[in-house]
Amino acid sequence: MTSQPLAPDEPVIRAREEPHGQAQAPLLIEHHADRVVATLNRPEQRNAINKATIDALHDLCAELEQHPKTLIITGAGPHFAGGADIAELRDRRAAEAKQGINLTAFQRIHALPMPVIAALSGYALGGGAELAYAADIRIASPTLKIGNPEPGLGIIAAAGATMRLPEIVGHARAAELLLTGRTLTAEEALAYGLITSITDDPLAEAHAIADRIAQLEPRAVEHTKTVLHTPKQDQPELIGELQAELFDSDAKMRRMTAFLERKTR
Repeated sequence: MTSQPLAPDEPVIRAREEPHGQAQAPLLIEHHADRVVATLNRPEQRNAINKATIDALHDLCAELEQHPKTLIITGAGPHFAGGADIAELRDRRAAEAKQGINLTAFQRIHALPMPVIAALSGYALGGGAELAYAADIRIASPTLKIGNPEPGLGIIAAAGATMRLPEIVGHARAAELLLTGRTLTAEEALAYGLITSITDDPLAEAHAIADRIAQLEPRAVEHTKTVLHTPKQDQPELIGELQAELFDSDAKMRRMTAFLERKTR
């Protein structure tokens, strides 16, 4: 997939083809002027994340690293992602485990410059849950079932859950979930702080959030995300550097001047 200019008005939809000439594309990508929507597109397999999906996510990240946009990730059909592709996982051995195939892609998504929003419904299990954890904001439909059953399959949750889940829900709750393989309902996930809202149309809510982000200064949003992803002990110095850059920006002067002019009317 190559980077192309985004249309200012109409979305541009592209799909990364499956290998070996198969028609089904594992990821549908819809470009808007200020956001990108990526839809996991293996509905007959509950959007199980296979290597082709991972390759497509890497290609998308390469674009968004060069041309930052808010990213919305969702799934085709009733489910977000029922997990990683078990048939592929069964055939992988130690050398492939050490490559961190899914982990590498999800880390890249987590580190994207602009916010990542996960619109969840149905199953978000195993690798699907870990992809959701890589997002900055998670919203869900009432049908959500989210968790990490990997130990029941003889493996650990190795694509980010052990790193991100404690940060999201706290160490004690993360330990309970990961050590028991427990699956949360939407209401339980909301109570745990794993998602921020429950709605009948999570994709529409994701777009509403992206609309709010689009009203802000993009560079300020990027810098805010950078600080959020920085260890606390390193934040004070970084905040000073990033704020200094913004204080001298034309955007800050323009936006603050407009605010003061509105206030005096």
